[in-house]
Amino acid sequence: MSELIIRPARPDEYDAIARLWMESWCSTGLERPSDTLLSLLKARVPREVAGGWSLYVVDDGGALAAMLAIDMPKLYLDQLMIAPSHQGRSLGRCLLGFTRELLPDEVWLRCAEGNEKAWRWYEREGFLLEKTQADPVHGRMMKYYRWKR
Repeated sequence: MSELIIRPARPDEYDAIARLWMESWCSTGLERPSDTLLSLLKARVPREVAGGWSLYVVDDGGALAAMLAIDMPKLYLDQLMIAPSHQGRSLGRCLLGFTRELLPDEVWLRCAEGNEKAWRWYEREGFLLEKTQADPVHGRMMKYYRWKR
C-alpha cells in the first residue's frame, strides 16, 4: 500500500466514488450490489455535493480507498465508506480523526441499526446514541449518534 492521502474529491471521480460507496455499503450484508443501486448512488453524489456536502476521498496511489462526506453547517458526518479491499487498515479511525479536525467540538451521524459492526465502532469512538428512528425514505431503522468534545 502506498502513501494514503485524504483530499477533496474531484467531479470526474464521482462515478468511482458511487461504486466504492455501493461496494462498502453492500459489504455490511444489508443490501446486495445492483445496477439499480449503483445508478441511484451515481445520481446522488453530485446532488449531495450541490446540496452542501464536503466530499473527500482517500487516495491510495491513484486508487480510491475510501470516501468521506461531511455537511459542515449541520456538524454532520453523512458518509464514511471504506472500499472492501482497504477495510481493517484503520482508515475509518484516520477519517474520523480528520472529521474531528474539521468539526472539533461536535459531530452528528446516523448509522443503520442493522450495521452492528459500524455502530459498535462509533460507540467505542465516543459517540453517544441520541435516538433510534425509521428513515422516512427507505424505512430502515437508523441510530442517531452525537460526539461532543
